[in-house]
Parts: sequence; structure tokens; C-alpha cells
Amino acid sequence: MGTPRIGIIGGTGLGQTLADEVGGRQVQVETPFGLPSGPILVTHWAGADVAFLSRHGPGHLLNPSAVPYRANIWALKSLGVTHIVASGATGSLNERIAPRDLVLCDQVIDKTHKRAATFFDEGLVAHVEFAEPFCPKLRGLLTEAADSIKAKVHSAGTYVCMEGPQFSTVAESNMHRAWGGDLIGMTAMPEAKLAREAEISYALVALVTDYDCWRPHAPGKDRALLMHEILEHLKAATDNGVALLRAVLPPLADRLDEPWPYADALGMAIWSDKNAVDPAVVQRLDLLAGRYFRPEVS
Repeated sequence: MGTPRIGIIGGTGLGQTLADEVGGRQVQVETPFGLPSGPILVTHWAGADVAFLSRHGPGHLLNPSAVPYRANIWALKSLGVTHIVASGATGSLNERIAPRDLVLCDQVIDKTHKRAATFFDEGLVAHVEFAEPFCPKLRGLLTEAADSIKAKVHSAGTYVCMEGPQFSTVAESNMHRAWGGDLIGMTAMPEAKLAREAEISYALVALVTDYDCWRPHAPGKDRALLMHEILEHLKAATDNGVALLRAVLPPLADRLDEPWPYADALGMAIWSDKNAVDPAVVQRLDLLAGRYFRPEVS
């Protein structure tokens, strides 16, 4: 087993499914931002060396606002990960996107407000470009791989990321639809932003579990029955997500050494006077930005 350059972040459903299916070694990583959600599983799966992290931790004990996003991305980066395929359960804001479908998100609206959203919050200023929040080249590989599985996969969609952990009101859900949102979820941000700062190609596969509350349920439908239905949708969407991962990993593994869009995302992003940055800050953030402070890098 080699150094894992592909990271998989599993959300609700997919995290436990993959953890149960594959073997490998558990690695606990300490970071300047604390411990990640849990041990990282380093393994060989579907023809590729991968590092797998369950976003909500063992037993799903971390709510979306409590996930240590900075530690998670840092830990994967420290293991050698250059590409991340993440998954997350979502509600649909679009009639065309049905439960059990998969969506390869291309845009995001960030409504979170409690979460640390940058590695560069003290002593060093970096402004990465984020017009395309999800790597288009990685999304393209996922789109091609989707042709080989039976699930319905949408090649684009706008993900509205809310703080949670409560779900939306009907008024909020309709507002999100008016904004052009296709999906509602709680975990894409700041994960994708941090991956960009870490110069990691990141793509998100949304697992659709239900329609958000803008779409009324059938009158008189039992709440317990409704929850059972949503969980069944989650299981089916998770199985579809696993099938898509199996299909994309071999071609992705073959193309890791090609040029990728965000491998130098910090190249034009550091606005601080490098001569004025405290060496202790540079040392602390060496994994991410250290190469831009060495003499051979302009």
C-alpha cells in the first residue's frame, strides 16, 4: 500500500458503509487545529490507495457545526492527499432532483456563521479564488464515471449550506429555492473552502434523501413512516454513492500526476508582506504555505 493521494470524506450513511466494507490501518493525526473527527482509515480500495475519514466521527456524535473541519483537511493533507471526493446527505429544493439521486455540485451558497472557515486567521492573510468552489476537472471525471452506474446522477447543482442543526422553515426553504438553490445541506462549508486553501482538488457528491419542506408531504402521512422512508432513501443513495466512488477511483488514480487546477491555489493568494510574517506563523502553517516562503519560490 502506497501513500494515499485520494481522500474520501464520508457523511451521513456513506461514512459507516465504507468503514464497514474495507480493511486497512487506522491513523490518528494531530494537527495545529486539534484532532480530526476520528482516526483516518488508510487502505487500498477499488484499485486506489485512499485515506477515508468519517466526517461526523465514530458513532456519528459530531453535529455539523461541531465537525473539526480545519483539523480534518489538515490531517488528510499531512498524509499526502491531493484530491478529495466528499459526500453528504441533502434535501432537494428542485422538483427534478428526486430522493435517491446523486448530484455533482458545481456551486454553493454559504449560510454558515459559527465555523472557522480559514487556516489563515492570524498573522498571515490569504485570499484564494473560489468562483468555482468544486474542482471542475474532478467533477468531469465523476460525470464520466456516472455513465457506468445505474443511479440517476445530475452533473451540476447549487448547494445551500445552512448552519443547522435544525432544519429549515417553509419560508426559508422557499427563499432558498428563489435564490436558485437545488439542494440544502449542512456540511459542504467550510470544508470546500479549506480544501482550496490546502491546494486540494475537492468534489462533492450530494446524496438526496428527501424533498425539503417547501414540498408538502402527503396529507395524514405518519411521521414514523415518513422517517423510515427518508432512511430508506438515504440507504439507497448511499449505495449509489459507493457505486460512483468505485467507478471513479481507477481513472482518478491514473491521472493524479496530471496538472490540476488548484495545485497552486495559494500562489497568488498570499497578500501579506512575506518579510513581515512572523517565522513562527510560517512554521505553524508550513504544510500549507511553507513552500511560498522558501527562496526558490517567488
